[in-house]
Amino acid sequence: MGRGHRTTRTANLAAALLLAGFMAGSMAGCTGPGNDEARPGPAPAVSVPPSDGDGAATPDRDPSDPAPTATETASGPPFPADTRPDTADPTGEGETFLTVTDVRVATHRGYDRVVLDLDGTGSGTPGWRVGYVDRATDDGSGDDVQVDGDAILSVSVSGTAAPTDSGVAEFSGDRIEPEDTESVEEIVYRYWFEGYTTAFLGIDDGERPFRVFLQEDPVRVVIDVQH
Repeated sequence: MGRGHRTTRTANLAAALLLAGFMAGSMAGCTGPGNDEARPGPAPAVSVPPSDGDGAATPDRDPSDPAPTATETASGPPFPADTRPDTADPTGEGETFLTVTDVRVATHRGYDRVVLDLDGTGSGTPGWRVGYVDRATDDGSGDDVQVDGDAILSVSVSGTAAPTDSGVAEFSGDRIEPEDTESVEEIVYRYWFEGYTTAFLGIDDGERPFRVFLQEDPVRVVIDVQH
Protein backbone atom coordinates (compact mmCIF):
# COMPACT_ATOMS: atom_id res chain seq x y z
CA MET A 1 0.00 0.00 0.00
CA GLY A 2 2.87 2.32 0.78
CA ARG A 3 4.42 1.63 -2.65
CA GLY A 4 1.17 2.39 -4.47
CA HIS A 5 0.84 5.71 -2.59
CA ARG A 6 4.35 6.71 -3.64
CA THR A 7 3.60 5.77 -7.26
CA THR A 8 0.48 7.92 -7.30
CA ARG A 9 2.35 10.89 -5.82
CA THR A 10 5.13 10.44 -8.37
CA ALA A 11 2.64 10.37 -11.24
CA ASN A 12 0.86 13.45 -9.95
CA LEU A 13 4.17 15.31 -9.62
CA ALA A 14 5.18 14.40 -13.16
CA ALA A 15 1.85 15.56 -14.52
CA ALA A 16 2.18 18.88 -12.68
CA LEU A 17 5.67 19.45 -14.06
CA LEU A 18 4.50 18.61 -17.58
CA LEU A 19 1.57 21.06 -17.30
CA ALA A 20 3.85 23.82 -15.95
CA GLY A 21 6.25 23.35 -18.87
CA PHE A 22 3.40 23.51 -21.39
CA MET A 23 2.04 26.74 -19.91
CA ALA A 24 5.50 28.37 -19.87
CA GLY A 25 6.02 27.47 -23.52
CA SER A 26 2.62 28.88 -24.47
CA MET A 27 3.33 32.19 -22.70
CA ALA A 28 6.70 32.49 -24.42
CA GLY A 29 5.00 31.95 -27.77
CA CYS A 30 2.61 34.87 -27.09
CA THR A 31 5.11 37.47 -25.89
CA GLY A 32 8.50 36.45 -27.23
CA PRO A 33 10.49 38.40 -29.81
CA GLY A 34 9.76 35.82 -32.48
CA ASN A 35 6.07 36.73 -32.70
CA ASP A 36 5.62 39.20 -35.57
CA GLU A 37 2.07 40.17 -34.53
CA ALA A 38 3.29 41.51 -31.18
CA ARG A 39 5.65 44.06 -32.83
CA PRO A 40 4.37 47.42 -34.15
CA GLY A 41 5.01 47.83 -37.88
CA PRO A 42 6.84 50.84 -39.44
CA ALA A 43 4.90 54.11 -39.82
CA PRO A 44 3.54 54.68 -43.33
CA ALA A 45 5.46 57.15 -45.50
CA VAL A 46 3.91 60.61 -46.04
CA SER A 47 4.12 62.10 -49.52
CA VAL A 48 4.65 65.89 -49.66
CA PRO A 49 3.85 67.58 -53.00
CA PRO A 50 6.67 69.73 -54.45
CA SER A 51 6.35 73.52 -54.45
CA ASP A 52 8.70 76.37 -55.08
CA GLY A 53 9.06 79.28 -52.68
CA ASP A 54 6.82 81.80 -54.40
CA GLY A 55 3.88 79.52 -55.05
CA ALA A 56 4.52 79.27 -58.79
CA ALA A 57 3.81 76.14 -60.79
CA THR A 58 5.66 72.87 -60.15
CA PRO A 59 5.33 69.69 -62.25
CA ASP A 60 2.49 68.47 -59.99
CA ARG A 61 0.49 71.71 -59.48
CA ASP A 62 -1.17 74.20 -61.78
CA PRO A 63 -0.38 77.89 -60.99
CA SER A 64 -4.07 78.72 -60.77
CA ASP A 65 -4.64 76.23 -57.95
CA PRO A 66 -4.44 77.49 -54.35
CA ALA A 67 -1.07 76.85 -52.77
CA PRO A 68 -0.93 74.52 -49.73
CA THR A 69 -1.52 76.35 -46.47
CA ALA A 70 1.91 75.44 -45.08
CA THR A 71 3.61 76.85 -48.17
CA GLU A 72 1.64 80.09 -47.96
CA THR A 73 2.59 80.58 -44.29
CA ALA A 74 6.26 79.87 -44.90
CA SER A 75 6.60 81.99 -48.02
CA GLY A 76 5.88 85.44 -46.59
CA PRO A 77 5.25 87.56 -43.50
CA PRO A 78 1.70 87.98 -42.14
CA PHE A 79 -0.51 90.50 -43.87
CA PRO A 80 -0.52 93.86 -42.02
CA ALA A 81 -3.72 95.24 -40.58
CA ASP A 82 -3.38 98.47 -42.57
CA THR A 83 -2.37 99.67 -46.03
CA ARG A 84 0.75 101.69 -45.19
CA PRO A 85 3.78 101.66 -47.56
CA ASP A 86 6.33 98.84 -47.36
CA THR A 87 10.02 99.63 -47.94
CA ALA A 88 13.35 97.80 -48.00
CA ASP A 89 16.88 98.91 -48.92
CA PRO A 90 18.97 97.21 -51.62
CA THR A 91 22.31 95.58 -50.87
CA GLY A 92 25.51 95.35 -52.89
CA GLU A 93 25.12 98.73 -54.58
CA GLY A 94 27.93 99.37 -57.07
CA GLU A 95 28.69 95.64 -57.24
CA THR A 96 25.31 94.15 -58.15
CA PHE A 97 23.41 94.88 -61.37
CA LEU A 98 19.93 93.39 -61.66
CA THR A 99 17.19 93.82 -64.25
CA VAL A 100 13.52 92.74 -64.15
CA THR A 101 13.23 89.95 -66.70
CA ASP A 102 9.62 88.80 -66.19
CA VAL A 103 6.37 89.68 -64.39
CA ARG A 104 4.04 86.87 -63.29
CA VAL A 105 0.65 86.85 -61.57
CA ALA A 106 -1.58 84.14 -60.06
CA THR A 107 -4.40 83.88 -57.55
CA HIS A 108 -4.13 81.90 -54.33
CA ARG A 109 -6.31 81.20 -51.33
CA GLY A 110 -6.89 84.64 -49.78
CA TYR A 111 -4.66 86.76 -52.01
CA ASP A 112 -3.36 87.51 -55.51
CA ARG A 113 0.39 87.24 -56.07
CA VAL A 114 2.54 89.32 -58.42
CA VAL A 115 6.16 88.22 -58.89
CA LEU A 116 8.93 90.32 -60.45
CA ASP A 117 11.79 88.07 -61.57
CA LEU A 118 15.27 89.63 -61.66
CA ASP A 119 18.57 88.50 -63.12
CA GLY A 120 22.03 89.95 -63.65
CA THR A 121 25.40 90.00 -61.91
CA GLY A 122 26.58 90.31 -58.31
CA SER A 123 25.43 88.84 -54.99
CA GLY A 124 23.42 91.82 -53.76
CA THR A 125 19.64 92.05 -53.51
CA PRO A 126 17.08 94.64 -54.68
CA GLY A 127 15.09 96.91 -52.42
CA TRP A 128 11.63 98.37 -52.91
CA ARG A 129 9.05 100.94 -52.02
CA VAL A 130 5.47 99.75 -52.45
CA GLY A 131 2.48 101.89 -51.52
CA TYR A 132 -0.83 103.31 -52.66
CA VAL A 133 -0.80 106.52 -54.71
CA ASP A 134 -3.52 108.87 -55.92
CA ARG A 135 -2.22 108.82 -59.48
CA ALA A 136 0.33 106.86 -61.49
CA THR A 137 3.11 108.87 -63.14
CA ASP A 138 6.27 107.98 -65.04
CA ASP A 139 9.65 108.67 -63.46
CA GLY A 140 11.51 111.49 -65.13
CA SER A 141 8.74 112.88 -67.32
CA GLY A 142 5.96 112.89 -64.72
CA ASP A 143 3.44 111.90 -67.39
CA ASP A 144 0.25 110.24 -66.20
CA VAL A 145 -0.07 106.47 -66.65
CA GLN A 146 -3.52 104.96 -67.16
CA VAL A 147 -4.18 102.11 -64.72
CA ASP A 148 -7.50 100.27 -64.49
CA GLY A 149 -8.73 99.75 -60.94
CA ASP A 150 -10.33 101.49 -57.96
CA ALA A 151 -6.93 101.99 -56.27
CA ILE A 152 -3.35 102.15 -57.56
CA LEU A 153 -0.51 100.29 -55.84
CA SER A 154 2.85 101.70 -56.94
CA VAL A 155 5.78 99.25 -57.02
CA SER A 156 9.27 100.77 -57.25
CA VAL A 157 12.14 98.27 -57.16
CA SER A 158 15.45 99.89 -56.21
CA GLY A 159 18.98 98.73 -56.86
CA THR A 160 18.19 97.73 -60.45
CA ALA A 161 20.30 98.37 -63.53
CA ALA A 162 20.02 98.95 -67.26
CA PRO A 163 20.32 95.83 -69.44
CA THR A 164 23.66 97.10 -70.75
CA ASP A 165 25.04 96.77 -67.18
CA SER A 166 23.24 93.64 -66.02
CA GLY A 167 23.81 91.70 -69.22
CA VAL A 168 20.18 90.47 -69.43
CA ALA A 169 17.19 91.69 -71.42
CA GLU A 170 14.52 93.70 -69.61
CA PHE A 171 10.91 92.49 -69.48
CA SER A 172 9.34 93.64 -72.73
CA GLY A 173 5.70 93.59 -71.67
CA ASP A 174 3.59 96.63 -70.86
CA ARG A 175 0.09 95.78 -69.59
CA ILE A 176 -1.02 92.50 -68.03
CA GLU A 177 -4.75 91.91 -67.55
CA PRO A 178 -5.17 88.67 -65.56
CA GLU A 179 -8.46 86.81 -65.95
CA ASP A 180 -8.84 84.85 -62.70
CA THR A 181 -7.55 87.24 -60.03
CA GLU A 182 -9.82 88.79 -57.41
CA SER A 183 -7.84 91.81 -56.17
CA VAL A 184 -5.39 92.71 -58.96
CA GLU A 185 -7.30 94.03 -61.97
CA GLU A 186 -4.32 95.13 -64.04
CA ILE A 187 -0.52 95.30 -63.94
CA VAL A 188 1.18 98.12 -65.85
CA TYR A 189 4.94 97.63 -66.17
CA ARG A 190 6.93 100.75 -67.04
CA TYR A 191 10.74 100.59 -67.25
CA TRP A 192 14.08 101.12 -65.55
CA PHE A 193 15.06 104.70 -64.80
CA GLU A 194 18.16 105.77 -62.83
CA GLY A 195 18.35 102.76 -60.54
CA TYR A 196 14.61 102.18 -60.13
CA THR A 197 12.16 99.91 -61.97
CA THR A 198 8.49 100.83 -61.70
CA ALA A 199 5.20 99.00 -62.11
CA PHE A 200 1.64 99.86 -61.08
CA LEU A 201 -1.03 97.44 -59.85
CA GLY A 202 -4.66 98.39 -60.39
CA ILE A 203 -6.59 97.11 -57.35
CA ASP A 204 -10.29 96.28 -57.45
CA ASP A 205 -12.71 97.69 -54.80
CA GLY A 206 -10.27 100.16 -53.23
CA GLU A 207 -7.13 99.81 -51.13
CA ARG A 208 -6.45 96.34 -49.71
CA PRO A 209 -3.75 95.10 -47.30
CA PHE A 210 -0.61 93.83 -49.04
CA ARG A 211 2.75 92.33 -48.17
CA VAL A 212 6.10 92.47 -49.96
CA PHE A 213 9.09 90.19 -49.51
CA LEU A 214 12.24 89.01 -51.25
CA GLN A 215 13.05 85.50 -52.38
CA GLU A 216 16.42 84.41 -53.69
CA ASP A 217 17.94 81.77 -55.95
CA PRO A 218 16.57 83.02 -58.26
CA VAL A 219 16.04 86.60 -57.12
CA ARG A 220 12.46 87.85 -57.16
CA VAL A 221 10.33 90.46 -55.44
CA VAL A 222 6.90 89.18 -54.40
CA ILE A 223 3.82 91.36 -53.84
CA ASP A 224 0.70 89.73 -52.37
CA VAL A 225 -2.59 91.66 -52.31
CA GLN A 226 -5.23 90.32 -49.96
CA HIS A 227 -8.70 89.42 -51.27
